[in-house]
Amino acid sequence: MATPSVVVLDYGFGNVRSAVRALVRVGAQVELTADLDAAMAADGLLVPGVGAFAAVMAGLRAVRGDLVIDRRLAGGRPVLGICVGMQVMFAEGVEHGQRTQGLGEWPGVVDRLDAPVVPHMGWSQVQAPAESVLFEGLGDERFYFVHSYAARSFPLTAADRPGPFSPPAVTWAEHGERFVAAVENGPLAATQFHPEKSGDAGAQLLERWVSTLT
Repeated sequence: MATPSVVVLDYGFGNVRSAVRALVRVGAQVELTADLDAAMAADGLLVPGVGAFAAVMAGLRAVRGDLVIDRRLAGGRPVLGICVGMQVMFAEGVEHGQRTQGLGEWPGVVDRLDAPVVPHMGWSQVQAPAESVLFEGLGDERFYFVHSYAARSFPLTAADRPGPFSPPAVTWAEHGERFVAAVENGPLAATQFHPEKSGDAGAQLLERWVSTLT
């Protein structure tokens, strides 16, 4: 069996080195690059992200990452977003009163968590649906979060996007309020937490994602 190839998109934002190391450990052949041809050709594309929604969107557009993400998903080719790399998949982000258009792969708005302590930093359990592939057997595990913003709803349903893919599998977590912790939606998957910093549980999740690429 061929080793799955993964490009970690290098657009100036994200804890890319730890993501590369984590993917190599679970058996992927990994390249860190902003080259669009390489990003299109890889079996999987990982979109990291830290910092502000608007800055991440600007960084993605600067290397035409928004184009390659859209083209990959239109062709049913897997993409995994992490942290702000997940947030920008939504239609809009609101930070400090500034509204920024996201990639629009999902409807919905990312805004500041309403919680006694922000940012949400540390280990939290998640509530994954029974149909989840990435979280199978990981229901009691904790994952590492570092964020102040999140999507508090996920309005997309199977009826909104008919086609060959299963209905979206949405995983939730809580910090002051309920928020979207992960989504599995056809070729597009994403996590609000950092699997590359989540120990054995995060490694298992990444290994399962890599296993879907072959």
